Amino acid sequence: MQINLTIRHGSIRESMQEYAREKAQKLTRYFDRIEAINLIFDHTKSDHDVELIVVVEHSEDIVARASGEDLRATIDQCVERGIRQVSDHKSKLRDDKHHGSS
Repeated sequence: MQINLTIRHGSIRESMQEYAREKAQKLTRYFDRIEAINLIFDHTKSDHDVELIVVVEHSEDIVARASGEDLRATIDQCVERGIRQVSDHKSKLRDDKHHGSS
């Protein structure tokens, strides 16, 4: 599984990039069919925008976004949203498999 970081309009310290990678790595605990994770950072005048794109095997990509003044809090919020979506996706797959359509 790959974790790709893209930084637009500015730069981010190496320690913050490593923090983002560690947080994104947590997604694999919730679903094991993740092929890649893309984190896109964008800096506007007063806010940091973070977009998380999770590429899932045999499914549409899962996208989570967050923005805020504190980059660390924004990363946390975005990853939490991604975890929620991945967990919901996994539950949906499990329910469809076990219940089937009649």
